[in-house]
Amino acid sequence: MGVVLPVLFSLFAAFSNVLATVLQRRAALTVPQSDSFRPGLILDLLHRPLWLAGIVAVIAAGVGQAAALATGPLALVQPLFVLELPLALLIASLLTRERLPGRLWAAVAGVVAGLGVALVAASPTGNRTHVELDRWVPVLAACAVAVVALAAIGSRRPPGRARAGCFGAATAICYALTAALMKTSMYILGDGGITAFLTAWQTYAFGAAGIAALLLLEHAMQGGPLVASQPALTLGDATVSLSLGVLLYEEHVRAGWWLLPQLAGVALIVLGVFTLARGDVGAS
Repeated sequence: MGVVLPVLFSLFAAFSNVLATVLQRRAALTVPQSDSFRPGLILDLLHRPLWLAGIVAVIAAGVGQAAALATGPLALVQPLFVLELPLALLIASLLTRERLPGRLWAAVAGVVAGLGVALVAASPTGNRTHVELDRWVPVLAACAVAVVALAAIGSRRPPGRARAGCFGAATAICYALTAALMKTSMYILGDGGITAFLTAWQTYAFGAAGIAALLLLEHAMQGGPLVASQPALTLGDATVSLSLGVLLYEEHVRAGWWLLPQLAGVALIVLGVFTLARGDVGAS
């Protein structure tokens, strides 16, 4: 049962996130498009029932993700969210009643197979419960600089692939950082109770990172095509999360000849993600 629970919780969270993304994207396309970074976008979306339904799904995803991070390593939990893209296309195809072409079914199979091969070969281990502040400070600073830089670059670009890609990458960093902070917060909640949870700086930090991710995601979805934002978001989240798991929580993945199947799995994932992102099912 060591990896079963975090995997199940992760899959539930991934499905909820997908449902949220589909609903929020459809809602985001109904509001006036902005040529610059606009916090007021959220106020416009508050009047869209589809967007509010997406927020409910986001909350469900957060609960599932918290449970997964409390029971498994970050390097195992977050890469499973790569499955969000194939799930998103499957849900969109059901909503639009469009049939997925054979190449997209092949891409779905490639992502699933690649993720399975990569995770089995990597076999992430380690479940550290406490990270010292001196480890957090440089990581938080580096993530903040990267997010601000990507958002600034994206804001200066006209709607299109570059804009969507920049906001998608910034969202990915915020997602990964939110997960890393949430992991510590869940252990604080379990060990010290609600009082310790509400007085821990990590609790408010992951809340702030999550809000930033939500705002950046809306701009990514408005900023350009899915083929630009989704690969940056999907692959970026997994990559940054794996790095944070190693740097902060001292999690380990297998090295040596195990790197070969890991790389093969990653190659399948990347190929599948880009193929799926180009799919036009449910694009509107």
